[in-house]
Amino acid sequence: MSHRALPFIFLLIDEIIYIYGIQHVFICNSLFLCRYFQARTLWIEQISMLSSTSIPFSQRSKRLDDNIRTVVRGQTNVGQDGRQALEEAQKAIQQLFGKIKDIKDKAEKSEQMVKEITRDIKQLDHAKRHLTTSITTLNHLHMLAGGVDSLEAMTRRRQYGEVANLLQGVMNVLEHFHKYMGIPQIRQLSERVKAAQTELGQQILADFEEAFPSQGTKRPGGPSNVLRDACLVANILDPRIKQEIMKKFIKQHLSEYLVLFQENQDVAWLDKIDRRYAWIKRQLVDYEEKYGCMFPREWYMAERIAVEFCHVTRTELAKIMRTRAKEIEVKLLLFAIQRTTNFEGFLAKRFSGCTLTDGTLKKLESPPTSTNPFLEDEPTPEMEELATEKGDLGQPKKPKAPDNPFHGIVSKCFEPHLYVYIESQDKNLGELIDRFVADFKAQGPPKPNTDEGGAVLPSCADLFVYYKKCMVQCSQLSTGEPMIALTTIFQKYLREYAWKILSGNLPKTTTSSGGLTISSLLKEKEGSEVAKFTLEELCLICSILSTAEYCLATTQQLEEKLKEKVDVSLIERINLTGEMDTFSTVISSSIQLLVQDLDAACDPALTAMSKMQWQNVEHVGDQSPYVTSVILHIKQNVPIIRDNLASTRKYFTQFCIKFANSFIPKFITHLFKCKPISMVGAEQLLLDTHSLKMVLLDLPSIGSQVVRKAPASYTKIVVKGMTRAEMILKVVMAPHEPLVVFVDNYIKLLTDCNTETFQKILDMKGLKRSEQSSMLELLRQRLPVPPSGVESAGSLSLMAPTPEQESSRIRKLEKLIKKRL
Repeated sequence: MSHRALPFIFLLIDEIIYIYGIQHVFICNSLFLCRYFQARTLWIEQISMLSSTSIPFSQRSKRLDDNIRTVVRGQTNVGQDGRQALEEAQKAIQQLFGKIKDIKDKAEKSEQMVKEITRDIKQLDHAKRHLTTSITTLNHLHMLAGGVDSLEAMTRRRQYGEVANLLQGVMNVLEHFHKYMGIPQIRQLSERVKAAQTELGQQILADFEEAFPSQGTKRPGGPSNVLRDACLVANILDPRIKQEIMKKFIKQHLSEYLVLFQENQDVAWLDKIDRRYAWIKRQLVDYEEKYGCMFPREWYMAERIAVEFCHVTRTELAKIMRTRAKEIEVKLLLFAIQRTTNFEGFLAKRFSGCTLTDGTLKKLESPPTSTNPFLEDEPTPEMEELATEKGDLGQPKKPKAPDNPFHGIVSKCFEPHLYVYIESQDKNLGELIDRFVADFKAQGPPKPNTDEGGAVLPSCADLFVYYKKCMVQCSQLSTGEPMIALTTIFQKYLREYAWKILSGNLPKTTTSSGGLTISSLLKEKEGSEVAKFTLEELCLICSILSTAEYCLATTQQLEEKLKEKVDVSLIERINLTGEMDTFSTVISSSIQLLVQDLDAACDPALTAMSKMQWQNVEHVGDQSPYVTSVILHIKQNVPIIRDNLASTRKYFTQFCIKFANSFIPKFITHLFKCKPISMVGAEQLLLDTHSLKMVLLDLPSIGSQVVRKAPASYTKIVVKGMTRAEMILKVVMAPHEPLVVFVDNYIKLLTDCNTETFQKILDMKGLKRSEQSSMLELLRQRLPVPPSGVESAGSLSLMAPTPEQESSRIRKLEKLIKKRL
């Protein structure tokens, strides 16, 4: 048989197995499948062998049928064995269930037997527990009955030491009988205990009343052991008994004080307030020596005596100050406050303040300082911190002193009379300002060429040191409305200092109505001479500017310090913005004076420039005399101003910027007055303009040995303004024909081009009105429509480099300028 017959044989075998498997469900039996695959493998091997041998096909087919028949018969026997095994397994399972049920029944019987065995044992346990409880209760009852009897007997004999120990035990035992109060005997014992407690309380109070009578000041020679034990009993009794004992003792202890310091006594007034505090100190020492061991430590009797003394003293002082309010002077008030705050500090060191309650004292929010501010002749570190010129806020703050629980316990009575202190500070500050004015007139302005030039006026530091002292004093007394009143006084004299000392001493050359408004500062004299500030006046202006800058920074710090001291609810009422604005106005006025002085000094030179005959200039030479004059004035003034504003560099920069913003437009205005201008004259003007531009760029460091780069904001203004002047001259230099080229060149060179500026340029060129009309009409036609927000004609604008259409004559002029520089 060939190899091509193998697939047919496989299909035939699979078909036989499939048909057989359908007819016999046990085809899925694992034993059958195993044997089937073994036979299949054997068949495949035999078929392969047959394909390679020469055995006839009929013999091979017969042998294959025999093998199949053997396998099928063997499978039939396997199915019968499987059914038999399944039946045996089912029988085994039924037997297993039967055995489990037997075990369960036996377990239930065993449990019932155990319950029957232990039933008697549980009953015995319950009986034992009840018996133990009964015995314990009977013992407690015996103890309670015996204790009550003993307690009553000891009470009658005043054996307080034994009572203190016994009473606590009786009360502890009585707690066990709360649930038995329905029993008459128990209730009767409880009532006897309460009656004994009541009797003890009354008896102890009577003993203390006898030992420390309310009337009279006679005291026993030493502590009583009976009273000491009585205090131990009072600790166990109703707290009201203890409170009553303390109240009676403290009242009796302070009875002498109320007599000695009555309102009608001479020692009761504020000038002898020290005697009050000396008296209580002696009493505290006397208490510790005689009665310190009589009262339990946890009663804090010494502290309670001191606190009650403070309450009585505050009431008495408030009463006497209301009666004699007209006699209170500021020195007397400050003396009394100082002694009182010292005493409060003494209490804080001596006692913890644990006896103070929320209702006893309303604490002030500001903590006390370790030293008394009223005894300080020199500024404290805190004052120096405020009076430091700059950067002090960045320093780490000192830790605050711990809160004093006794702060204000007596001194609070002075708060209604602090108006005397505020009025005194108002008067003192007024005198201080007058003294500053007189000293300034007597000493005169700061001397030039010394370290004093441009320095902060010493009166400024003195003012703020005094402010700091006042603020510290007032915060010790009150952080409420008096601080707001003091702030109002501060505001008043900050404004007066700005008006009288600063703006009032700014030099003026014309009579004005006063204030910070400066209408005219300079006037012309003979010829082109102008009234300039002297060297002393320049130093004075710079000194006033530096002082105003110092006052501005320190006033801001003062506002922050006041907000730290005042009550939180009043912080919004602290506002020194108006005073800071006043100092800012002084600064602006000082800078404006310096600018106007230098600006006016340059006016004659600019006037001379506009009056020169520029059409007659025949050749380009060195810079013109008017340029030399301007540079001379700049070199004279700017170094003085810079040296005197060395500590306030930013305001020197503002001066430079304001001068540039003032000088450059004025220079361009005088430039338009130079008409007519020849080509050579325009070249000379362009050279002069470039020279002025270089000088202005170097203005911040002119005459200085240390060369610094000018601020970018200033350089931008100078370049922008002077470039516009250069572009105007370049337009003047350009030929006006052909017209279209000239107009286009004007539009390209000047971005702020308009007909007004164009008209002025045509006048500088000396063109007739008839020629100008056609050129103006052409400009209107070619002028682009300006977008919204375009710069006005008078503004300064920065221009691009020279365009390609510039004539060779202009290029030659630029080379000449570079060669000369």
